[in-house]
Order: sequence, then structure tokens, then C-alpha cells
Amino acid sequence: MHIPLAYHASHEQFPPSQLLRWAIRAEAAGFNAIHSSDHFFPWTNAQGHSGFSLSWLGAAMQATQIPFSVICAPGGRYHPAVLAQATATLCELFPNRFSIELGSGEALNEAILGKWPTKATRNTRLQLCEQAIRLLLEGREITMEGLVEINRAKLFTLPKERPPIFIAAVSEETAARVSDWSEGLLTTASTPEEAQRKIKAYAGDDDSRPVFLQYAFSFAPTKEEALESAYQYWKTMLLEPEQLAELKRPEHFEAATAHITREDMSGKVPLFTSWKELEAALKRFEHPNIRRIILHNLHHDHDYLFDAFERKD
Repeated sequence: MHIPLAYHASHEQFPPSQLLRWAIRAEAAGFNAIHSSDHFFPWTNAQGHSGFSLSWLGAAMQATQIPFSVICAPGGRYHPAVLAQATATLCELFPNRFSIELGSGEALNEAILGKWPTKATRNTRLQLCEQAIRLLLEGREITMEGLVEINRAKLFTLPKERPPIFIAAVSEETAARVSDWSEGLLTTASTPEEAQRKIKAYAGDDDSRPVFLQYAFSFAPTKEEALESAYQYWKTMLLEPEQLAELKRPEHFEAATAHITREDMSGKVPLFTSWKELEAALKRFEHPNIRRIILHNLHHDHDYLFDAFERKD
């Protein structure tokens, strides 16, 4: 593979201590980076975890040497000034190893604060928060009024270099909308064709614009085991983006996915039993804009993936 590969650490499915061990294991196996999720609730009760990603990042980055990134939503649980401070601290501790990806958020994680804003409001808030975080990381003192309230905030501990700020987009429409002001794009795709459409919407013909692509699959000794784990823990992968953003509790996701069968999962989730098989699928995604492919393994045992990756079999 010519594109760097990142291991996805799913805080909603595993305890932080396990993810720390797997981050160390991923680096030893040869992964080029680590990518972290950020959840207050898991998608379902079966997943059963929701460690605090910003605490975990300090521990995981201290224990490794490779780059890290995290996807999170400013303006809700995280005030943008606080998120900028956390980012600056990680970058000062671990120079040139951290980048942050900002999204408009999901009710599952943000509605604990009370009212859940409309999508249009969240989109506007995201852009304002990105601007605030960028300016704060550049050492500016800022004040904002209105949708995002900031009163003379200024960071005194800054990294030598400001980290890149990516914006997350699930749809082509969102990728196009953030194109004018985003420094990079984080997106998902199940096929190369889907990835190319989103990259085109974001970057046009400019191959200098960086994209991180997250690819979900289930990797196990047998296709049957890979399917069963995906079915038990990740039926939510088949929900529409609107449902993923608007449902507020694990119980709501369980109700929304109750009709999904193993056959449905088999037709939609890639299943692999060898690294060569997975690598062949990943090579189809190679694109000038893609700077990193984030591997999200839906199976509950990631050691099997690391072993196969080390052996390249």
C-alpha cells in the first residue's frame, strides 16, 4: 500500500485500557497512525463503552510514536475554546503528531446538554467553531457573540506549529459545502466509487487537498465469524445519516436496527479473513487526495487483524 494506514480506536465498543494496548500493538504491527472516535454513549448497549477520548489520547500518544487524530464535535459538550486548549496541549506535548477532525455532531453524544439544534444551526455553529479553534491555535485573542459565545479567550501554551483541522462529512453535499473553508476532509466510503464522488465534491480537480478516508469492515478467521460480530455490534452501520445524527439513546438505535438481519449485513459490510484479501480491496481506493485510510474493524478481536497485518498473509 502506498497510502498510510491508520488503526481506528472505537471508544464506544472497547474500554480505554484495551484500546491503549491495541494502539501499542498497532504501532508494533506497522500501522502508520491511530484514529480515535469520541462518544458519550455507545451506539447500542451491546457495545457497552464510552471512554473519554481526550484523556485517552494523552496516554496513548505517550506510549507510542506515530501520529494520532480524533473526530469530535465542537459547540456542544466541548466549548471551542476548551477544545482548542486540549488540542494545543497535545500538540505541545507531541509535536507534529496530532490532527483534529471536527463534525457537526450527533444527538447520541451531544443531546445530554438539553436542546438538540437543527442541522442548519449545527452547520453554522461548526464553521464558527472551526474559525475560533484555528485562531486560538494561532495565538490570537478572540471574542464571539451569538451562536458561539467567547469572551476574550487566548491560549498561552501553544505548539510550535498549528495542527491541521479537518472537517468531517458523510455526504457529498456536506463535502461540497465545507470545501471553501476546510483545510482537509474526513469521510467514509464503502466503495471506491463512493469515495471518488465525495472527494470530487470536496476537492474538484485539486489533488493537493488532503482527505482522510475511513473504511469499515469485519476481519476474522472465517466469514461467518466476521459477519456475526458485525451483526452483534454494528447493525447501526446500515442506518441512514439522518438517523445516525438524530437518535438520542442506545435504546433508540436498538429499536431502529431491530429489523436488520444477518443477510442485510452480509450484503452491505465487507468481510475479510486474510490481509491479502483486505489489501486488495484497499488498493482500489488509492487516490491522489487520500493521505490516510483509517481501518475500522467491526470484529471484536483486533489482535487477529494485527497478526495478519504483521505477516502480510
